[in-house]
Amino acid sequence: MVDNVIMRRKIDNVNDQGFPSTDDVLEAIHAVTHLLRARHHQALRDGGSELTPLEARALGFFARHPGATQGELAAHSGRDKGQIARLLQGLRERGLLQATADEHDRRITRLQLTDTAKAEMDAVQRLRKRLARSAASGLDEPERRTLVELLRRVHQGLSTGR
Repeated sequence: MVDNVIMRRKIDNVNDQGFPSTDDVLEAIHAVTHLLRARHHQALRDGGSELTPLEARALGFFARHPGATQGELAAHSGRDKGQIARLLQGLRERGLLQATADEHDRRITRLQLTDTAKAEMDAVQRLRKRLARSAASGLDEPERRTLVELLRRVHQGLSTGR
């Protein structure tokens, strides 16, 4: 289970070149994202979870949106529909997602977490909170709020295509 994980320094550094020395915003975001994903993946493995980070994100989506559909996850994630279908089929086979037909349209399948997945996601959430605290440990509260606001604006800029 993920709950007893200890953040170790053992990280996949294959593509990690440290933090970029330029003012290139995209390189800075890439460096942070790569390290965050590597630590998240390592923490899942260290905690004994069999979930991949993508599986954890998919389950997290259904935890936040119980009864959502496969298509809604694909639209939210931006991933290929075939990849999402295979991912969700594997989660269903492992007993982490249950499917029910939509009460108004039987052609639509609604997905929700099983009790097993809920327990696993509680542990993943605790791990994510520890990782977030570690990532922002050098920032005070106003700096954290500013960082989140700046990232929101970067996201908005990319979303609107400015």
